[in-house]
This record gives sequence, C-alpha cells and structure tokens, in this order.
Amino acid sequence: MKIKSAEFIISAVSKAQYPEGDLPEIALAGRSNVGKSSFINKMLNRKNLARTSSKPGKTQTLNYYLVNEEFYFVDVPGYGYAKTSKTERAAWGKMIETYLMGRAQLKGVISIVDVRHPPTSDDILMYDFLKHYDIPVIIIATKADKIPKGKYNKHLKIVKETLNVRKEDEIILFSSETGLGKDEAWAAINKLIHDMDEVEEIIEQ
Repeated sequence: MKIKSAEFIISAVSKAQYPEGDLPEIALAGRSNVGKSSFINKMLNRKNLARTSSKPGKTQTLNYYLVNEEFYFVDVPGYGYAKTSKTERAAWGKMIETYLMGRAQLKGVISIVDVRHPPTSDDILMYDFLKHYDIPVIIIATKADKIPKGKYNKHLKIVKETLNVRKEDEIILFSSETGLGKDEAWAAINKLIHDMDEVEEIIEQ
C-alpha cells in the first residue's frame, strides 16, 4: 500500500470519544512492549508517529491513527504488564472489551506476539476471545530480526501450536527493523478491509 498520509487523531477512553463516521478500523492488540508502536511506524513509513517507549504499560487509551483518510489503525492498551495495578488492568480490560465487542467499524484485529518466545497466557486469552466473538484476526509474529533465519519455522510452529491457531487465520513473520513481512501484512489488512465491505454489501442487498 502506498502511504499518502498518516496522522494521529485522538486518544479515546470511551465511546463518546471515538471518531465519527464509518471508516473501517483495524485494531492492534498485544502485550506491553511487544512492539505495536514500532509496527505502526514501520507500516506507515513514519519514525515517530506512534511513540515507542521502553516503559511498558504506557499506552492506556485507544489511540487512533488515520491512514490515507481511508481507515484507522487503533492501538489498544498493552496487556500483561505486572506492575500495573489490578484496578487499572480491570479498567483497561473493560475499555478494550467494550471497543472490540461494540464497534461496528471494527473490521479485524492484528494480534502481535513476540516470535522469540512462546505466546503468553494473555496472548492465548486474547486470541480465544477474538475467535469466540468471530472477530477476524491477523497474527503478526514480530522481532524476527532477533532470531536466526534457520530457526524461523521452529519459532512459528511454537506460536501456532501454543495459540492453537485456526486454519483460516494467517501468521505473518515480521520485523520492524528490516521490514520483513511488511508487504504480506498490508495484503492481509487490505483483504480484511475490502472482503468485509463486500460481505456487508451482499448482506444489505
């Protein structure tokens, strides 16, 4: 995809703050510090559009990024950060759940995992949640530049088996450093956005 424009729009914590209109939205989910901001920046050819931080748990809102004035990336709060209080985690969890289950514009979720390690229990819970509610998902196994090429298949197999990935779901090996998997990720995102539009048109007819 050719990126003509990309801009941060709003940090939302409730439905009242979601952008108006019916542009498609693609959410990004993953544990704290897994590289969601780096993924966004790499995909949009921007260095600092989404601010990266060495401090986990910093994203506490739904951060909307408008792409080509055609659709939004929505960065949701990272999960699994131990130093976050139970009260904060519960509030973030409720905010994320409300968004994922009630946002008509949501076309799917990009679930980002660290390919170097087996998915965490939180990664498994997120994937199972999305499948339970029939929310389309793309799995991005990032940080590929941190492992030898000869071990790619071994690590991808571990991700697939740990998450119990369904046949219909795609796993894309990705690196925000080298750009590996960028074209494949855009192809999957485009398919998600446009296939869902076609399905909705058929239903309306």
